[in-house]
Amino acid sequence: MTLPNPVDYAVPAFVALVLIEMFVVRRANRDRYEPRDTLTSLSMGLGSTVAGALTAGAIVLMTNWLHTHRFFDIPYVWWAWPLCFVLDDLNYYLFHRAAHRVRWFWAAHVNHHSSQHYNLSTALRQTWTGIFALGFVFRLWPLLLGFPVPMLLFCGGINLIYQFWIHTEVIGRCPRWIEAVMNTPSHHRVHHAVNPRYLDKNYAGVFIVWDKFFGSFAAERDDEKIRYGLVKQLGSFNLLHSVFHEWIGIARDLVEAPWRAKLMYLVGPPGWSHDGSRETSDMIRARWEERETWRTVKNTTSSLSAADRAAAPLPDGSAKAASTASA
Repeated sequence: MTLPNPVDYAVPAFVALVLIEMFVVRRANRDRYEPRDTLTSLSMGLGSTVAGALTAGAIVLMTNWLHTHRFFDIPYVWWAWPLCFVLDDLNYYLFHRAAHRVRWFWAAHVNHHSSQHYNLSTALRQTWTGIFALGFVFRLWPLLLGFPVPMLLFCGGINLIYQFWIHTEVIGRCPRWIEAVMNTPSHHRVHHAVNPRYLDKNYAGVFIVWDKFFGSFAAERDDEKIRYGLVKQLGSFNLLHSVFHEWIGIARDLVEAPWRAKLMYLVGPPGWSHDGSRETSDMIRARWEERETWRTVKNTTSSLSAADRAAAPLPDGSAKAASTASA
């Protein structure tokens, strides 16, 4: 059976919706769409399409090889479609989590997070180097179970189309039952945030239940404004820099790092360094949590008596020295 690529049919709708959103939000807040940022996003989307066309032959060879060595045969029956879709979405979650936790995969994914704006054009910031990073291995292994190649690729296309609409601030929160099960704009805004409380949260593609099950879920809060982009912002709209800066950083680290540390610069978390000169997302969050804990203690002790405040612990856990005087 031959199935079309659903993304090809969705592209005109993507462009139309970007233009509509741009018109709507710029009337209320012109800062939500920055022309140079939007142009960079569109250029990344075009470049990703070209890269996909250039590497399509390699994908065809790999998918055919995997399906040739399948263990079972799964036909085009009604139950196979939802099973394939759910399995593919779980695999997307696993890939997406690895893409934030392993620097090698992050190098191909980082460009999607490089915008400090959050709108539908941000969804078009797709990788040019995904096939080089080998992230596709997370998505193709079900072919060994016997799922037909066209079915798996079609489900993957629907997954990608679904993720387009969640890249917006125009939609607030959806009905509670949708927020409980599905990935939504609210959940995905959290994922794109650089606020310490939100780092490495909400990896879901379609079903947010994966994050809730695997402990990576965080709900959007109304009392904290979301900041978008990267922990260390690029500060540039240069297209090639946006696409390749992390690969260049990896190459530089591999040349300069001692031999014992070289592997970790490939498979360690983004921000890892052998000399502690950088911070991972876990380190940033831990430092923020410590600061929040001390702020809570400080606010609590501020209402106590002077004697109680004198006995309150310092941030390092040590006790305050008692201040006594004798006549």
